[in-house]
Amino acid sequence: MGKGVDVPPRAILVDKPAGPTSHDVVATCRRALGRPRTGHTGTLDPFATGLMVILVGRATRIAPYISGLDKTYVAGIRLGQRSESGDPEGPITPGGPPPDEGALREALAAMVGESEQRVPALSAVKVDGERLYARTRRGEQVERPTRMVVVERADLVSYDPMTGHATVELRCGSGTYVRQLAADLGEYLGCGAYCHDLRRTEVGDLSVAGAIAPDEVAPGCGVDPAAVLGHIARVDLDDAAARDVAHGRPVPGAPDGVDGPVALLRDGSLLAVAEPRDGMLRPRVVMAG
Repeated sequence: MGKGVDVPPRAILVDKPAGPTSHDVVATCRRALGRPRTGHTGTLDPFATGLMVILVGRATRIAPYISGLDKTYVAGIRLGQRSESGDPEGPITPGGPPPDEGALREALAAMVGESEQRVPALSAVKVDGERLYARTRRGEQVERPTRMVVVERADLVSYDPMTGHATVELRCGSGTYVRQLAADLGEYLGCGAYCHDLRRTEVGDLSVAGAIAPDEVAPGCGVDPAAVLGHIARVDLDDAAARDVAHGRPVPGAPDGVDGPVALLRDGSLLAVAEPRDGMLRPRVVMAG
């Protein structure tokens, strides 16, 4: 993420356009904000659009609490064609006849649940210290790593069997390659498929409806990091406890039955994220300088 000017911690919901990389979007935001420390919580491929959670200043420290959240996508899938990249970059080759709607719905239902996914050949995953896409483009035959992924739902929004174009809304666990889901769907149906367009609409309960374009980012925009941690427990602190937490000291008040991270707030602002242990809240990430 690099060093930069010290600014109050902020979170900005950005609607990524098609074309730039996620790194490009972060760089655009960082320049617009005066070059503070800036990061994001989950990559989108260049062809994809939609929600990126940009974190500024010390808010970059809470990225691990957001990057693992489930995500919702709307995918345009072209059945009856294959793409080496799994997306419009191609090269695109013909497949078989697109299926009827009933077969497609059955295949989508079969995708729901936990499964082992092989990462795309043209992905940034490192194999033996080198990006997989670089080795693939040199023509090397490389064993692609696998990972366990979860698809919570795969709903057919629309489908034209004449063109093979389907629009599918997916709710997936973190780390899922949607373009690989599209390719696997095509192989399951025997006709081939690729992800023609992709839009991320949600990260956890955060929606792209509240996002701004990268070129709209300016100093002072965004929200307190507490606003993007609504999925974890929270505790409001008094002045004395807030002073202790600012210095990284544990404080009492762990909520009953909570064994995950807890957001510690004072007057609505995030002071720290703590771990409850032995009845105490032990800061793990502190926003104070």
